[in-house]
Amino acid sequence: MALDPSLLAMFGEIRGGTLITLKRDGRPQSSVVTHAFDPADRTLRISLTDSRAKTRNMRRDPRVSYQVTSSDLWTYAVGEGIAQLTPVAADPHDATVDDLVTLYRDVAGEHPDWDEYRAAMVADGRLVLRITLDHVYGRAPS
Repeated sequence: MALDPSLLAMFGEIRGGTLITLKRDGRPQSSVVTHAFDPADRTLRISLTDSRAKTRNMRRDPRVSYQVTSSDLWTYAVGEGIAQLTPVAADPHDATVDDLVTLYRDVAGEHPDWDEYRAAMVADGRLVLRITLDHVYGRAPS
């Protein structure tokens, strides 16, 4: 299925959105997060903490939606996909922390102290969520 390029572009232009996961009882749980988007493979990357409800929800049911909205609230895009979670950061130099460093650089640029950042990712129990968008809908900019 072809995805609307103008809707996909919104994920690259807007850096924050709402991640929607499913609670055990089927109701939606939403969290506002920041993301990086790779348009070549339609993949969102998001830093998460392992102890949060959204992470537990995705481990139980990996179906997710992610919405970005323009500042004027007139246009929006919702992407759907399956959550892919990295292992939880366990060592400042493991593959998950390397992914988190790359994600940080893509979202915010350089960090003033990478050693401190790496240690914080382990202490926080961070991991990376990847969502490859397989369905997108919304209201595209004119």
